[in-house]
Amino acid sequence: MSTAPRSLTDRPTLWPWLLLTPLALYLAIFFLVPLAQVAWMSVSEPTPGFGNYADALTGTLFRKVMLNTFFTAALVAFCCLLVGYPLAWLMTKTTPARATAILLLITMSFWTSFLVRTYAWMVLLGRNGPVAWAIEALGYGEPPQMLFTRFASTLAMVHILAPYMIMNIYSVMTKIDPALIRSAESMGARGGSLMRHVYLPLTAPGIANGAVLVFVICLGFYVTPVLLGSPREQMAAGLIGRQIEEFLAFGPGSAMAMILLAVTLVILAVYHRRFGLDRLYG
Repeated sequence: MSTAPRSLTDRPTLWPWLLLTPLALYLAIFFLVPLAQVAWMSVSEPTPGFGNYADALTGTLFRKVMLNTFFTAALVAFCCLLVGYPLAWLMTKTTPARATAILLLITMSFWTSFLVRTYAWMVLLGRNGPVAWAIEALGYGEPPQMLFTRFASTLAMVHILAPYMIMNIYSVMTKIDPALIRSAESMGARGGSLMRHVYLPLTAPGIANGAVLVFVICLGFYVTPVLLGSPREQMAAGLIGRQIEEFLAFGPGSAMAMILLAVTLVILAVYHRRFGLDRLYG
């Protein structure tokens, strides 16, 4: 039995791999090599062995900071959901021109660095900032301490990470077949019942994608919690930075960084097993 000759387009080619070579070299030089160096310092500084990992896992400070990091990341993800879900729903219900305008305003935040947005919140929430002035002008007395609190860092991180939640939920909402909603309405689903039993289950993948993405990014946040948060409620990245920058404890700091990386990879592995990482960006 003879087979037809393979066309030129069916033959294997090296072009895709050649095109990926610059990216692979970039990742190897600027990501894998530094990561390998951090892993090596975690078991070699100041003495060889796994003592840095044992001290980090059994130490009260690191466990407290890790719990605070997880709590803050979960709180930020929940607040982003509260902000992002209604806005994404509004974008699907308004006209295409208005939805495009809202989408443009959301994506504009990506054009400004984390550091600039963090300093903007420092000005807004400062003792002499517009928020404090408005509180005094409205007659509520002396404004409370807003800077260097969990409130300030959480508010700023929600502002920075909310676009990731909105984009994920909006991408899922736009794919919902309107016929499903009309069918549910024809069977008596109205208002809260329609939202709870039909709309929320259909948008659950977008909620999961956005929550995991925001949670994982928030685990490694450094600049915003350090500049706006309370020293008593520091996050893991801030503690790692202090170990290396202030105490020159490269071994313990590297061990903490590797533990944080391992926790992040475990979360992503669980998500991949349940949903697949290819869905994480919508």
